[in-house]
Amino acid sequence: MKVKCVQSEAFFIVGYEMSSEFPAGFDSLVLGACRRADLVHVGSVGTGFKEAEAIRLRKMLDKLRWKRKQPPLSYSGSADVVWVEPTLIAEIEFRAWTTDGKLRHPSYKGLRERQDNADVFQLD
Repeated sequence: MKVKCVQSEAFFIVGYEMSSEFPAGFDSLVLGACRRADLVHVGSVGTGFKEAEAIRLRKMLDKLRWKRKQPPLSYSGSADVVWVEPTLIAEIEFRAWTTDGKLRHPSYKGLRERQDNADVFQLD
């Protein structure tokens, strides 16, 4: 029998990567965690969405577009990201952390509400 070790945490949605095949949605969401007072990029999630959820999320995110020049966190990726205000919190399931501090095999499970005491993951 094979047993998979899965973790689940809450992360800020700080942006999304545009999709050429699915213009009403996105390729993936860019995620951030807290390190003291800063946001830190912890990877992107591109699975776990149903089409209707992706369209609904995209509409919400487009209302939260980041208006400043610099993104809300340090980002070294090469993707064309649309940055958003880090107000939405996503519940993400993942297998482990990579050596460079990114999520391994992340999967979107849904939005969390601040009212349900959703704490964004704190990095040490």
